[in-house]
Amino acid sequence: MIKVGIIGVGTVGASVANILEENCDLITARAGKEIKVVKGVVSNLSKKRDVNIPLSSDVNDVLDDPEIDIVVELMGGVEKPYSVVKTALANKKAVVTANKALLAYHRYDLQEIAGDIPIGYEASVAGGIPIINALKVGLSANQITDIKGIMNGTCNYMLTKMMNEGVDYAEILQEAQDLGYAEADPTFDVGGFDAAHKLLILASIAYGIDAKPEDILIEGIENINQDDISFAKEFGYAIKLLAIAKKIDTDISLRVHPVLIKTEKMIAKIDGVMNGVSVIGDKVGETLYYGPGAGGDATASAVISDIIEIVRAGQSSPMLGFKKPFNSENLKLASKESINSEYYLRMQVDDKPGVLAKIAMILGDYDISIDTFLQRPAAQNSVATLLCATHNCLEKNIQNAIKTIEDLDIIKTNVTMIRIEG
Repeated sequence: MIKVGIIGVGTVGASVANILEENCDLITARAGKEIKVVKGVVSNLSKKRDVNIPLSSDVNDVLDDPEIDIVVELMGGVEKPYSVVKTALANKKAVVTANKALLAYHRYDLQEIAGDIPIGYEASVAGGIPIINALKVGLSANQITDIKGIMNGTCNYMLTKMMNEGVDYAEILQEAQDLGYAEADPTFDVGGFDAAHKLLILASIAYGIDAKPEDILIEGIENINQDDISFAKEFGYAIKLLAIAKKIDTDISLRVHPVLIKTEKMIAKIDGVMNGVSVIGDKVGETLYYGPGAGGDATASAVISDIIEIVRAGQSSPMLGFKKPFNSENLKLASKESINSEYYLRMQVDDKPGVLAKIAMILGDYDISIDTFLQRPAAQNSVATLLCATHNCLEKNIQNAIKTIEDLDIIKTNVTMIRIEG
């Protein structure tokens, strides 16, 4: 029998314990040994939990128990779980975690500490979608050229509602909070940070890039409004929050931000709380992985898949998928300013002659050509909303152009910019 201890018996932890009990015969047949949760750790013992396992409030009851073979870390946070996982590894216990924030900052440290001790983390990215295994194993013969992912169900739910039902951002955020999709402080989700943590994990597997959240471009959906939605619909786009990795020669571009993406693209069709990840390999072409990105049972399914693989193999493959350092191409993180894209701009301007000419001249000064210009009629106070899309240009140029435009006295608000993804 393989004995498991769970640190953090919340929604996911309870699902792990219950699924291992309910599907015991099936899981035993697939793993070759019975797997049993023998102890769980919680922060509040007085809170009722729907599990049939002994509970403790002391992590050492799991970490120091010589009979426990696998520690499942589901605490959340960064530094405290890092300490817990290091202790588990020092005690020669295999570890399974769903903690993307922990891995965003400490994945390379943990790989070094673990050595041959298995660490599973399938549940850390896109919940029930087996994207980690796909990159580590299924696509291991490929050079990965592109990853595009909808990796935050809260943002995808909100943007889908804004597109389909015409609701405003503030209204749909409140609805998402009422439904439990968004926290009382939604910044981690709507600000793009959750998706960024997941992107960094995938980028390590695909490219061997050791980047931290502070190193990459992260933007959220907070500034999107119905003018942007209207423009998207008129020109055949959907608006999605995408986590993007691109390999261009030896540069790896990593970024998270809203995009306008053509509705015929497969990933543009993923709506609601669902997640989806598109991966392009040089040999296989595009593959798409779709499913629930959160939820107790879906995430627990991924946790248990790691437990089963550890039991089957005894020793897992290298945590990030490389037997040797992956540096043959000297891959490096591209600068944020080197992004090359088409761009959509929204601004409020004085409704008077010459405004369009001034803005077009500034864009031209920064080597930016205009593809589309639309002006929404002034509703009041002689202020109109101007919408435009550019041809491809450098991020550095568009950012400098926006700063120059915002200094004009004819501009009444900050310029909103959304990248257009091909």
